[in-house]
Amino acid sequence: MSNGLPPPHGGKLVDRILKGNEREKALSEFADLQKIVIDDETLTDCFNIGNGIFSPLQGFLDRDAYLKVINEMHLPDGSPWTIPILLDVSKEDLGGAKEGDRLGLSWNGNPVAVLDVQDVYTFDKAELAKKVYSTNDTAHPGVVKTQSMKDNLVGGKISILNAEARKQEHSFTPAETRNTFQERGWKTVVGFQTRNVPHSGHEGLQKAALNLYDGLFINPVIGKKKKGDFKDEVILGAYSALIENYYPKQRVFFGILNWEMRYAGPKEAIMHAIMRKNFGCTHFIIGRDHAGVGNFYHPFAAQEIFKEFPDLIIEPLMFPAFFYCKKCFSVANEKTCPHGRDDLLEFSGTLMRNLINNGTMPPKELIRPEVAAVIAKWKDPFVS
Repeated sequence: MSNGLPPPHGGKLVDRILKGNEREKALSEFADLQKIVIDDETLTDCFNIGNGIFSPLQGFLDRDAYLKVINEMHLPDGSPWTIPILLDVSKEDLGGAKEGDRLGLSWNGNPVAVLDVQDVYTFDKAELAKKVYSTNDTAHPGVVKTQSMKDNLVGGKISILNAEARKQEHSFTPAETRNTFQERGWKTVVGFQTRNVPHSGHEGLQKAALNLYDGLFINPVIGKKKKGDFKDEVILGAYSALIENYYPKQRVFFGILNWEMRYAGPKEAIMHAIMRKNFGCTHFIIGRDHAGVGNFYHPFAAQEIFKEFPDLIIEPLMFPAFFYCKKCFSVANEKTCPHGRDDLLEFSGTLMRNLINNGTMPPKELIRPEVAAVIAKWKDPFVS
């Protein structure tokens, strides 16, 4: 592209938001449609389809696309895609709906979208879990979620009836982020994914990227997470404090990503990169054990999988692990620091969560005092 940003995934930024007369007509017809009540996570998927975060998807996958994704990690048009976006329903939900029919999707009693049914099909839950998560072990939260799905899937394009219903502070559409990056003159943009509060290792990694590229897009995941993860409000407050005190404002853009963490390790890392590509990022940081859980994935599996996707058109950045060196008096990594383990403080998320749970803040070498102050305001900063 002329402004240096990558094209949207699949070549075109999807917009499935109904406006004006089209929206009014669909809303007037909504009352007569067979309704499917959706949960919070499906609501998030709907808006990610509608505003282009999931480009090139225009709806929930039909059978052919579903099989292509779980077996070949691509959509039928050839675009890389590793996690199927699905709408699971019961027979009662369907009410006899078939190909060519239109369904209404509602949440908390409010109209969300209309779905034009292209396909209704069944699926093998054990196969889906194994293909996406590489396991059927119920210790994996993704496996448990898959087992709880309803027995039928509906594929088809959706049209969003009320885009503002999902608008939150710090939320931006891909069209908005791309406009912002272009206005700032950024030709290279590094995306940073997180589901934790920032520690000094994150800061060191982000600033290392800022030394090389025009802009940094800090894009924390907001949405359902597993027990023990930091609450969304704590993450937002901590990053706001860090950026306010330690970052050049015109080099950093902060926006949230609504996404239910799947904890699918390497396959989720590809999805995370695709979404940031749609936001306009040219590069994306892939950390150690990216999107992993427990010991289900090799620590560097999420980096290795990118070798299978040379056509992704977003470049993964794979920095070595950062730590604090007591002899260097700074954040460092194995490429810049010669000292032994006794001199190093590791940036362990588990260690810091344990310290906080026990009423002790991590040392100042590991976390900025302004970030620590935000965390300290919360009696319980973790998902329970």
